[in-house]
Amino acid sequence: MTLSICTAQLNFVVGDMPGNAQKIIAAAREAYAQGARLLLTPELAICGYAAEDLFLRPAFIAACDDAVKTVARETAGLKGLAIVLGHPQAMAPGAQAFSVCFNAASVVRDGKIEQTYAKRELPNYQVFDERRYFVPGSKPCVFEVEGVKVGVLVCEDAWFATPARDTAAAGAQLLAVINASPFHLGKGTEREATMRARVVETGLPLVYAHLVGGQDEVVFEGRSFALAADGSVAARAPAFVEKLVYALVEPAQGAIKITAEVDPERTLEADLWDALVLGVRDYVGKNGFPGALLGLSGGIDSALVLAIAVDALGADKVRTVMMPSPYTADISWIDARDMATRMGVRYDEISIKPQFEAFKAALATEFAGLPEDTTEENLQARIRGTLLMALSNKFGAIVLTTGNKSEMSTGYCTLYGDMAGGFAVIKDVAKTRVFDLARWRNANDPYGTGANPIPERIITRPPSAELRPDQKDQDSLPPYEVLDAIVARYMENDESIESIIASGFARADVERVTRLIKLNEYKRRQAPVGIRVTRRSFGKDWRYPITSKFRA
Repeated sequence: MTLSICTAQLNFVVGDMPGNAQKIIAAAREAYAQGARLLLTPELAICGYAAEDLFLRPAFIAACDDAVKTVARETAGLKGLAIVLGHPQAMAPGAQAFSVCFNAASVVRDGKIEQTYAKRELPNYQVFDERRYFVPGSKPCVFEVEGVKVGVLVCEDAWFATPARDTAAAGAQLLAVINASPFHLGKGTEREATMRARVVETGLPLVYAHLVGGQDEVVFEGRSFALAADGSVAARAPAFVEKLVYALVEPAQGAIKITAEVDPERTLEADLWDALVLGVRDYVGKNGFPGALLGLSGGIDSALVLAIAVDALGADKVRTVMMPSPYTADISWIDARDMATRMGVRYDEISIKPQFEAFKAALATEFAGLPEDTTEENLQARIRGTLLMALSNKFGAIVLTTGNKSEMSTGYCTLYGDMAGGFAVIKDVAKTRVFDLARWRNANDPYGTGANPIPERIITRPPSAELRPDQKDQDSLPPYEVLDAIVARYMENDESIESIIASGFARADVERVTRLIKLNEYKRRQAPVGIRVTRRSFGKDWRYPITSKFRA
């Protein structure tokens, strides 16, 4: 007998249990009409992932329970449809001050909850903090639908051998893995390789249902897939879009055969672009902002953020402001105007020279006899930040900051200046990759918002903050190729200083960069949340003390 499985690769909103339930119900009805008799939803679909300390509130768990009951009640008429529903489940509601939960997956069919499985392996690394909220389960869950015995696993369970082995021993013929696994570059390939190991170990085919959408600093890319019993890819859904994905499961020569469409592999640049676009779209949309605005300087970082914002929100919801200072080169405002025209966004110019002179006059007595230094440079950045925040307050649009990971690492950013804003779009994108992405976007127009949006001179001219005469970024930093490589080794991969030096980097460069990383922790603690796209970002992945004498 053939079983049609539908994977609901959907974008849920944390805390919107009624809305999430209705989205699941709609998917169930559509899947049923298409002949599916098994619907897989992502991990914690009923409440969204990750709800963080909301899991500690009994009222939140109660609202999740109500939503689960709603799904069961509203799908009761879909006779024979089994829904694997991700949700939190309290161990003993009302028994204690803190709500101790299971990260659960329930099998809902004909209006009833037939079984509930509790996630066994609780991740507590990178962005994960599940042991703070959940208690691990211990038993497998196997149920039958259309003659096929399906075993349930939740995300991290499938990264270890034991839960899958126990599920196979309990009689499963097919592994159904529901997931909320945050994106970073290359993660999709890692997932398929790890799931392939489970398939090889158990001899069972596997269907992997994955969340899609942005949630604060993390992005989930979808890319749900299925593996045949030999480990080959039998299905792969498109990445970064909502989609109901169907697969046919049928017996074949004593095994289970899976038939479905396989979306082709993608480039890293395409994945990164879509992750940034989805992160911006969902942060702005889910938090109710009417649009976004940013300071457009004529430099590469703000140009890239503008292109991302327009692809995410549309030109009509993005506003740019050029704020020239006494040190702004003519080519900067010329290129800024050019790019704004290419992208079709509103563009305004507000000179900061009068405010800058007023600040210097107000401080003249205090600064008498002292040379100009970074103090005056930071004044310019802070004037710009104040103007952008004033526009944000008046019109409601969120300010997108334009600093990259290289700047966040070394502190080459100004508190309450260029760091002022609500969302840091490229906070986890190193400067070298900023250039790569700009070139990629000029060669590709994935959202139909305009080809070749970034003027070539913005990409080719030496980067400068333009806060003093003839300033260049590389005046006081190693070349970005060197800087970014050191940051990746030290910050992302936890390599020691001596190991980095031994691999061929100059000691002076390594000592300087790692010292700057340590010294600027206080700035990063005050930075806006930004999109995580690497294995380790300056956010939930990075939890270092500000006050510390130790440098690894």
